[in-house]
Amino acid sequence: MADRTNPSSHTQQRPIYNSTTVPRSNTTTNHPLSSLLRQLLQSQSPNHSGQLFGFLAFFISGGILLLLTGITVTAFVLGFIAFLPLIIISSPIWIPLFLIVTGFLSLAGLILATGAVVSWLYRYFKGMHPLRSDQVDYARSRIHDTAAHVKDYAGGYFHGTLKDAAPGA
Repeated sequence: MADRTNPSSHTQQRPIYNSTTVPRSNTTTNHPLSSLLRQLLQSQSPNHSGQLFGFLAFFISGGILLLLTGITVTAFVLGFIAFLPLIIISSPIWIPLFLIVTGFLSLAGLILATGAVVSWLYRYFKGMHPLRSDQVDYARSRIHDTAAHVKDYAGGYFHGTLKDAAPGA
């Protein structure tokens, strides 16, 4: 018979109230995630509790998003399988329709881009200073300076007086 007055004879440990230690059970798990969570919970001091809750929120929201992604992919695959016969039967309609829509959207995009370029050039040459026109002016002045330097260097070369390519160097 077990002695009721001797606490060591009990097989289950009871928590001591108003204590900071939690009694450990006799069964230990070797799962990496459980050991990581145990290490995080035991090593964190009260000033890092926000970081711990952040990790927990990250894991919970990541799990929920992973579940929703799985449901979405499963629904897409099942819908594709269900509608595959209809897609195959109506493919003579879909392929030309796809080509017409693709051609129309490509042409519309090309016309829109051409209109934007022509509008920018018009405003630039009228002196209205469109967006990034200062960079174009800077590049134009750099090209002009380089061309003038090359012209001076080539003129000296053709006249027999060779100049230094990098004066002062």
